[in-house]
Amino acid sequence: MKNKKKPLIENKPSLNSRCPICGKPSEREFRPFCSRGCRDRDLLNWLGDAYRLPGRSTQEEDEVFD
Repeated sequence: MKNKKKPLIENKPSLNSRCPICGKPSEREFRPFCSRGCRDRDLLNWLGDAYRLPGRSTQEEDEVFD
């Protein structure tokens, strides 16, 4: 018989999680968001460059290769 150890961190989502867009309780269907509207708003933020990941600018990269 194998001895199964319990993982240190459980992968269960919190039942008390809040929507990152509006702060309302999240719904299972749209998790981590509360609705399709907030989910779509988040996608539009990514597509519209409202969210950015840190990194070097493209001008710095162009100067290195010149």
